[in-house]
Amino acid sequence: MNKMPMVQADLNLLDHNARVLLKAAKRHGVQLAFVTKCVCADPRIVNTLMAAGVTMLADARVENLKKLSAGLPRLCLRLADPAQAHQVVRHSEYSLQSEVAAIRMLGRAARRQNRQHKVILMIDLGDLREGIFYQNTELIHQAAEAVLREEGLVLEGIGTNLTCFGGILPTQKNLGVLVDIAEDLRNTFNIPLPLVSGGNSSSLQLLFEGRLPRGINHLRIGEALLLGTNTVDGSPFPQLSQQAFTQYAALIETQNKPSKPIGETGPNAFGEMVEFEDKGPMRRGILAIGRQDTDPERLAPLDEEVSVLSGSSDHLLVDLSRAPQYHTGDVLGFTPGYGALLRAYTSKYVSKSVIEQEKQEADE
Repeated sequence: MNKMPMVQADLNLLDHNARVLLKAAKRHGVQLAFVTKCVCADPRIVNTLMAAGVTMLADARVENLKKLSAGLPRLCLRLADPAQAHQVVRHSEYSLQSEVAAIRMLGRAARRQNRQHKVILMIDLGDLREGIFYQNTELIHQAAEAVLREEGLVLEGIGTNLTCFGGILPTQKNLGVLVDIAEDLRNTFNIPLPLVSGGNSSSLQLLFEGRLPRGINHLRIGEALLLGTNTVDGSPFPQLSQQAFTQYAALIETQNKPSKPIGETGPNAFGEMVEFEDKGPMRRGILAIGRQDTDPERLAPLDEEVSVLSGSSDHLLVDLSRAPQYHTGDVLGFTPGYGALLRAYTSKYVSKSVIEQEKQEADE
């Protein structure tokens, strides 16, 4: 019996998702970088992706990049921290950058290590997270020139990030702007600039529908690979599995109590003012897992008769009124959303298990 709480990965379903995505990308001339940060570059999952045929791996943390095989190109997703420039160059072949000062530091680190490091210059198309704002042509040119001046660096391409902060959706229009900027840089500096990275999982709908603008030839995919969902609206991609991960925890209390707290109310332990509907007597359960290990709002119980109420640091509260068969010591399973999966893999208190991969034949 695996130690609880636990998150379990089905390597067969991950293999399926990876092959479906790679096949669709190949059909449209797009390279995929599979993002491993949500699972902390778990080597069992990484090996599954490599067996499926991935040609690039990506992560935001140097600690994870160290674990990735140097046999495949590695892309560092987070902009360079000045203190980590040496580590970024050492443990990744590509990185996303937007600051001239950081580019210069990377250049120095590359020269000292006698390595060549490839830079993807990030362009902000309006989501207002990282990148040079797309209208600032002068600064885009300055950053590109800064890369070209560094002997240890190569300006490999440009990229963008959408939906992560401002919720701005990828469209043919805004991704078309990225393609135009790439062409401007090619003409201005007489360089090939082979890679144009059109965002993350939110761009997959355009890919599947054949509407990704011509010239976008790279995507960075994490959530859709792992969870099979369209990050634009949370809907499932029918061609992908949504069951590749399951989170488990054990019940440590099952009692009949009121459904509404009693007494004067104030903020809870997380500073939140919460209100409760009086539903009468309730069969309540507490599981040995909390917000330190998962996101209660991103857990879907496998048993539809169970519902999640909330969670504290160490406890997950569930309504068992329609599922009285569960008692203290029983284990409940949940399908995690992205935030829940991220916390589970990051938490040292959650054990990580896999359903071993069966030998798979490549999709025809």
